[in-house]
Amino acid sequence: MLNIALFGPPGAGKGTQSALLIEKYNLAYISTGDLLRHEISEGTELGKKAKDTIDRGELVSDEMIVQLIEKRIVSSTDKNGILFDGFPRTMVQAYILEGLLLKLNTSLACMLSLEVPREELIERLLERGKSSGRSDDNAEVIEFRLEEYNNKTKPVAEFYQDRDKYIPINGVGKIDEVLGRLVESIDRTLQNVWFNLVLTGAPGSGKGTQGRLLAKKYNLYYISTGSLLRREIKSGSELGSRVKEIMALGELVPDEIVIRLIESEIKQHNNVRGFVFKGFPRTIVQAYILDGLLRRLDSTVSYCIELHASTLESIKRLSARSKTPQARTYDLNADLIIHRLEEYQEKTLPVAEFYRKQNKFASIDAVGGEEDVFTRLSVKVEAAMKVIR
Repeated sequence: MLNIALFGPPGAGKGTQSALLIEKYNLAYISTGDLLRHEISEGTELGKKAKDTIDRGELVSDEMIVQLIEKRIVSSTDKNGILFDGFPRTMVQAYILEGLLLKLNTSLACMLSLEVPREELIERLLERGKSSGRSDDNAEVIEFRLEEYNNKTKPVAEFYQDRDKYIPINGVGKIDEVLGRLVESIDRTLQNVWFNLVLTGAPGSGKGTQGRLLAKKYNLYYISTGSLLRREIKSGSELGSRVKEIMALGELVPDEIVIRLIESEIKQHNNVRGFVFKGFPRTIVQAYILDGLLRRLDSTVSYCIELHASTLESIKRLSARSKTPQARTYDLNADLIIHRLEEYQEKTLPVAEFYRKQNKFASIDAVGGEEDVFTRLSVKVEAAMKVIR
C-alpha cells in the first residue's frame, strides 16, 4: 500500500493538494476532522460519543481518533493506500499511527511537509477568511494556530526524520507546480519500496523457471528455498547433512532452518528492487514468519501468484524432469511425488487463501509454453506493481 502523511501548517495548501493526490494515486482520504463530522452526521455510536465530548468543550481522545482511522482503513480495500491529512499532529499520534499500520500489515511510506514562509501563510489565511467567512481566519487566531503548529508538530517532523521518511516540499507557487514536486517525491520514494513476490504452485508447476525469468526482467532477487538447501547440502556442513536426510524423505525442512537461510540471503542482497520467493512460504506458519522477517526490514509481501496446473500435469512434468540432469532425488520415486503433491494440497493451498484475504493474490494457468506462461505471469506482476508503485 502507498500510505502518505501530508504535513504542513494552516494555509499551506494541504486540502487542495490532498484532493489531487488521492485522485492521481487512488488513495483513501483520512482527515480526522472529516471523519468526526461524518460519524456525527450518521449518528453512529462512535459519532454520538464524539459529539458528547465536543459539546462538553473537550478534545476528542486519541483512542477515539484511532478507532475512526482504523474503521476507515479497513473499509478502503478498493484503494491503493491512504493519504493522511494533518495526522499525526503530536508525537503520541505518530506512535499510534505506527502501531495501527503495523497491526494492519502495512506502514507509512513517507511524510510530505509543505513548507511555506510564515508571511505568506498569514496572507493566504487572511485572504481565505474574506472569501470563506471562516471565523478562525482572522489575524489573532491565525497567529495562535501557527504558534500551536510549530510547538506541537516539530517533534513529529523529527520523529519521521529519524526514520528517513520526512520530505520537505516547497509549497510556494502555482497549484500544478507544487503538485509536481509532491508527485516527484512520491514516485522517488516508491522506487525505493521493495516489490516482494511469493510464487506458489504445486511441485512441477514451473515456479523455478518462471521465478528466475521474473527476477531478471524486473531486477528482483530470486530466492529459492530448495536452492538454498541444496547449497547447504553441497557445503557438507552438519546442517546440510540433516537437511539431506529430511529432503530424501520428501518431508518439509523445519522452519528454523529455512528462515535462517532466507534471512541471511536477504541481508546479503538488500540493494535490489525486491525479491521473488519460490517455495516459501509453504504453510500458514511460514507466511507469518515471512511477514515478521520483512517487517523487521520495513517491508512486506507485496503479492502472491499461484501457477496452477492439474495434478496429472504436475506428475507428467516431474516424471519428465526425473530423466534429465536437473532431476531432484524426490523426482525419482513415484511415491515421493504423490506425497509431495498431497503435502501441497494439505499445507500450501491455505497460503493462497491467506494472501487472497489481503487482496494480494492471483492465479494463472501454468499450462503451455514457457513464453506463454511468462507473458500471463508478467501481466499480473505489472498490474500488482502499479498498485504498489
